[in-house]
Amino acid sequence: MPTLRQIKRRIRSVQNTAKITRAMELVAASKMRRAQGRALTTRSYAERLRWLLADLAENIPLIDPGALPPLLQTRDVQNIGVVLITPNRGLCGGLNANLNRRTATFILEQSGTPSKFVTIGRKGRDFVARTGQNLIADFSEFSDNPTYEEVIPIARVVTEAYISGEIDRAYIIYPLFVNTVVQQPTVLPILPIEPPADRDTHEVDYIYEPGREAVLEEILPRYIEMQIYETILELIASEQSARMVAMRNATENSNGMISDLTLVYNKARQDQITRELLDITGGVEALKGAS
Repeated sequence: MPTLRQIKRRIRSVQNTAKITRAMELVAASKMRRAQGRALTTRSYAERLRWLLADLAENIPLIDPGALPPLLQTRDVQNIGVVLITPNRGLCGGLNANLNRRTATFILEQSGTPSKFVTIGRKGRDFVARTGQNLIADFSEFSDNPTYEEVIPIARVVTEAYISGEIDRAYIIYPLFVNTVVQQPTVLPILPIEPPADRDTHEVDYIYEPGREAVLEEILPRYIEMQIYETILELIASEQSARMVAMRNATENSNGMISDLTLVYNKARQDQITRELLDITGGVEALKGAS
């Protein structure tokens, strides 16, 4: 049985851990509120961009397939591109494991079609390296508040790989922020661009200058950039939410351990006091017998 000093040292260690996890919970909660605000705001902008793309794409069936912009052209799938978006750090519950598991499932679903990865985040990069996948680019030095300009090189790598024929289809794997406790690993196809078909764009007949085709070709790269930027903000909101919940659970578990260890400490101290009283009583009786 551990001594009183060992139990007391253990209690102090768990108390220090609880203080750390509580501080991390508060920091994550503060970052989470900002990240959620940015993610929800960007969703509205992305929704309007999709609407604009759907409106511009109404005359696509009238365009000669050979004259379509490169990002709209489809071809037989020989290689798949995957943009894997994961956190840089751990301590966020099962978020990283769930993303890696979804990625592994996605690879198996492709029936042997070669996959080429662009990773955003160290956890995704480590997973790709561990599983021996083909990594063509890595962008792991993202801050907690990325700007739109930081996304442009990522979008350029993906679009140039598609236009050159290095990949024939591209997807983004990221955690969709649902609420504070639910982050859903999601696979989003981004190339070739498929304009939304279920949006009501016939209420107003807009006139585009210099023309629908020219505006459409100009807006397609912006659409890819916006898709990637939106999913990165979804990741940050998901990461901070998952970390806050994980640190809260860790703090509660630490407090539970402290209660259990305190009970063990009190029992051990009571046993020690009882033994000391017995020793004193035994000594008194021995002295009485000697006299």
